[in-house]
Amino acid sequence: MAAEAQAQAYVPTDADFKLKNNTDDIAIDNNFGAQSYWKEVRKKFFHNKGAVVGLVFVIILTVFAIVGPMMTPYGYAEQTNGKNLAPRIPGIENLGIFDGHETMVTSTGTKTVNGYAQNKLYSTFYWFGTDKYGRDIFTRTWTGARVSLIIAVAAAIIDMVIGMSYGLISGYFGGRTDMIMQRILEVANGIPRLVVVTLLLLILKPGMITIIFALMLTEWIGMARIARAEMLKLKEQEFVLASKTLDAGSFFIIFKEILPNIIGPIITQVMFSIPTAIFTEAFLSFVGLGIPVPQCSLGSLISEGYNSFTTHPYQIIPPIIVMALLMLSFNLIADGLREALDPKIKE
Repeated sequence: MAAEAQAQAYVPTDADFKLKNNTDDIAIDNNFGAQSYWKEVRKKFFHNKGAVVGLVFVIILTVFAIVGPMMTPYGYAEQTNGKNLAPRIPGIENLGIFDGHETMVTSTGTKTVNGYAQNKLYSTFYWFGTDKYGRDIFTRTWTGARVSLIIAVAAAIIDMVIGMSYGLISGYFGGRTDMIMQRILEVANGIPRLVVVTLLLLILKPGMITIIFALMLTEWIGMARIARAEMLKLKEQEFVLASKTLDAGSFFIIFKEILPNIIGPIITQVMFSIPTAIFTEAFLSFVGLGIPVPQCSLGSLISEGYNSFTTHPYQIIPPIIVMALLMLSFNLIADGLREALDPKIKE
């Protein structure tokens, strides 16, 4: 019986070990699956047309903020004899536009004047015109854009460090530590930001450092809340428990294990905070609490142009356009990053 059973035993053949070609059935995109996370983020970001347009405008405006003041022979505080001169651009003036003429509204009607001809400045060109003190608006606009960008980026980076650290520590330790830190945050959030900034600027000497410090005290709250929410979602994950099992320190886990996994929302929040800082700085400068004269920012230029808007409207247009483009561009970039960094949108 044993020999008969052994004779009837099934003998495997080569056909039994033939691989099943079911690639079409499971439909795995090996190329897509092999892409790194940041390569995928870059791909999705540059497929977003709005984000790309915003990035291009930010680069262009940043380049002009750096080299713009050097494109003319005038300093941002230099006063000339030509006051309230309309824009005049070489080459384009032959087309009948930007030729130094402006139409002024007076009590007796309207009249067209050319300050260049009146002051015999036949070979002088001011691309954006001059203000009531004879200062070149082109130079002052790009100098102001540089100041506003420096303030906004510096304040956003400092707020990121403070708010991110505060939120991560609060969410990780939890319990009484979290309760105390959140009550402090609620008290800080309950005080109107404009009141804090105004009082601080009235006490300290106005200037770029003071504005950055004022924004630092008020703009970190949103970042702290986002960081805490992300921490609460991740601190019970398996990789965190594994690090605790290996006796890793708390701050090592916070900043080495958890922080890299929430860098997406952090970067997005930073990009959204930059236009907010630009607007806040512009508002403070507009009401006279910002950059002291003769220095300038976009807000102070808008304030100066507002005073002569009815007679010389061209003085307020350049800083308004530059500030609007900066804020819109950073918001477009932030929206693009939010979509690109969200792993749930992976297709």
